[in-house]
Amino acid sequence: MVTSPLSSKFNGISDDLKKILDANMDQAPARRRARDAFKDVQFSIDHCLFKIPTQGLKMEEKYEKNSRGLEIFTKTWLPESSPPKALICYCHGYGDTCSFFFEGMYLVSHWFAGIARKLASAGYGVCAMDYPGFGLSDGLHCYIESFDKLVDDVVEYYSKVKERLEFRARPSFLFGQSMGGAVALKVHFKQPNAWNGAVLLAPMCKIADDMYPPFIVVQILLTIAKFLPKSKMVPQKDLADLAFREKKETADYNVIAYKDKPRLKTAVELLHTTDEIACRLEEVSLPLLILHGEADVVTDPSVSKALYEKASSKDKNLILYKDAYHSLLEGEPDEVIFRVFDDIISWLDDHSKNDANQS
Repeated sequence: MVTSPLSSKFNGISDDLKKILDANMDQAPARRRARDAFKDVQFSIDHCLFKIPTQGLKMEEKYEKNSRGLEIFTKTWLPESSPPKALICYCHGYGDTCSFFFEGMYLVSHWFAGIARKLASAGYGVCAMDYPGFGLSDGLHCYIESFDKLVDDVVEYYSKVKERLEFRARPSFLFGQSMGGAVALKVHFKQPNAWNGAVLLAPMCKIADDMYPPFIVVQILLTIAKFLPKSKMVPQKDLADLAFREKKETADYNVIAYKDKPRLKTAVELLHTTDEIACRLEEVSLPLLILHGEADVVTDPSVSKALYEKASSKDKNLILYKDAYHSLLEGEPDEVIFRVFDDIISWLDDHSKNDANQS
């Protein structure tokens, strides 16, 4: 099957922009060019996240070399007129990035919300990074050679952020979406006492029994991955179509999101990671807010129920949203998106106050 070029999804764009969008985005420079060139086109998006202007925020965006010599794209958002209530460290999902839906957009001296700006407008400091190989960071696009190394990169950056003066005496929370939920849980396993809680949206923490690949398929996958680890050979349906109940066309505007078939080694690492986490759910001990759509077919809501039941956390909450799909903050009707935000901010407010009182 021949895949249509990305530029064909947008009418009226220039030939130069078409070339940039249709270029090979395996490496970071091409993805960075696409993001910069496409910003103006994104202002035509009809999405509630991008209709709410937010002011009074400070934003910092930069590239930092980590201990492995990789240039990592990072962002922070802070309320301008008051100290942050707490620090929220974001872990993005598979093929995604901390740009676009998470960061919001800028137009005529106004930033339009995005997930991070909604949280910062509620008084929180928010930081995010693109994992190596994802978004604007160095590395082969959506290639995970080692999930543990990816988690080490996340721990390294967020540990550094937590040492910043404005965050040292503040509670800190992990915020993970989908695969980012697995990243957040693995960060917690590596730092069991370092976090005041975690918000997990449709977390990828176990493959449901009825969705787990047959044994022979897993063995074939493991064998081929040894010889062709970077090959895009794993069959997969359109994730945007599966993840978004509404607003599916907006996913196209996230032009640096990975949209090809999963790479073999990436698939193997995700399989191993979910197997590991499924065996360690009882080790989850931090305060938890788990949010999941009941109609999600990307990550099974029964998995979130298992996490809720098995986690040793004394403070844990599970909220299931009737008829909702996977992308709770991006692909649902407006009223559902705002309800999810209200649930998240209410939980964060309660737990930030509790931790402030205890300290």
